[in-house]
Amino acid sequence: MASTSRATAKPSQILVLDPPKVLRFKGPFTTVVITHLKLHNPSLRKVCFKMKSTKPRCYCVRPNSGVVEPGSTVTVATMLQPFRYDPSREVKHKFMVQTMFAPPDTSDLETVWKKAIPGEIMNSKLRCVFEMPKESGKGDESLRLRKPVQLNNPRVASTTSLKKSRTMPLPIVLLLIAAVLIGFFLGKFIM
Repeated sequence: MASTSRATAKPSQILVLDPPKVLRFKGPFTTVVITHLKLHNPSLRKVCFKMKSTKPRCYCVRPNSGVVEPGSTVTVATMLQPFRYDPSREVKHKFMVQTMFAPPDTSDLETVWKKAIPGEIMNSKLRCVFEMPKESGKGDESLRLRKPVQLNNPRVASTTSLKKSRTMPLPIVLLLIAAVLIGFFLGKFIM
């Protein structure tokens, strides 16, 4: 019975969300990371939507509100701003998608939401999950990409290969030996 009274207090979400519960952001988080949320309207009526976040300064959402026509889908781009990610800290970022059936005039959505009756608003919550790429696969791939470049063009070298071997090209070594020998012989003859 408790679920029946709760259902009458708040109507269930009319839009079909994809993904339904979790927004996944794949790092690294040194640049903007974008994930998409699809809002599908299976009903025969227009539906207004609005996106809210527990951390609005961390995200840019486009569009953050709008109208979904009957039978159509709107894709919302959720852009996580760059930040210093610490995997040891728990992330508690969440989004809420608020929806309601659209009134006849939806030209000013801000006014529509101000006049909305709280009992007619449908809510869906989405957790944010941050995932880092696997390091071992990335490292192996970058090494494989670097080796053919070095074999095809001996003059191209990465900074890691220069640090490992400090060899000089043959003409410079010969020039140094010649300079030392000339200096030695000139010093012998002058004294």
